[in-house]
Amino acid sequence: MDEYPFLKGHGTENDFVLLPDHDGTVHGDLSPERVRALCDRRAGIGGDGVLRVVSTTSIYYRQLVEPVETEAEWFMDYRNSDGSLSEMCGNGIRVFGRHLALGGLVDPTGPVPVGTRDGIKVLSFAGGRADGEITVDMGTPKVLEETEVSVGDRTWPALHVDMGNPHAVAFVDDLADAGHLLDPPVHDEAVYPHGVNVEFVVRRAPAHVAMRVHERGSGETRSCGTGACAVMVAAALADAAPRDTDYRVDLPGGTLRISWTADDRILMTGPAVVVAAGTTSL
Repeated sequence: MDEYPFLKGHGTENDFVLLPDHDGTVHGDLSPERVRALCDRRAGIGGDGVLRVVSTTSIYYRQLVEPVETEAEWFMDYRNSDGSLSEMCGNGIRVFGRHLALGGLVDPTGPVPVGTRDGIKVLSFAGGRADGEITVDMGTPKVLEETEVSVGDRTWPALHVDMGNPHAVAFVDDLADAGHLLDPPVHDEAVYPHGVNVEFVVRRAPAHVAMRVHERGSGETRSCGTGACAVMVAAALADAAPRDTDYRVDLPGGTLRISWTADDRILMTGPAVVVAAGTTSL
């Protein structure tokens, strides 16, 4: 196969391969096999997923999503490291936005709408700088039923929170209780027929929690943006916290700041870094 360009980036060490493919002609349907090859940490570039950068003016964009009018110029075509589709990725969209801003594809001084399979997400760059921290309006959370998750012979109650993708948030006494997390925690397949991201959470201080996460299609990752948002929602409900309370969420790869606004939006703020660029024929 011919060589094509890629970038590598991460948000709180949740890392991704970015594929600039503005008109959709480079990668076509982007097979799961290619995604797995790119994400392979020994034989490939390595990553928790692939972010393809597609223009919403391209014909190919209309093949990815239902043909609707959109204010966004760019669409984030996100794939998990196993090649499966995912609706949304909170750390990924910040890395996606960083690439757009550094590449001069958007103006970081104003709000930047980005299309996803969970609708449009709006990014804001601190100080209007292309290299500043990025805040993402993640939309309105859906708090659903109580459920449970298990690892080995241990079971915990969990809250089902939908952030565009499904989450099960379980509070534990110690993050080590979740074990090695090589395998997906056991969950109720009737509640999560397409799999689920599972977050294990401990409290550190008022409005301050820490977490580990097993992401469907990727395994345990160093960070999960939508998962951190789901954790904040579950913690705020348990704390009866007033709206606009800023929560600190510590992850193995860093820290995110998250707020649930008075108008029922989740705002997530954190870093995003592009660390490499090159070409590959994987």
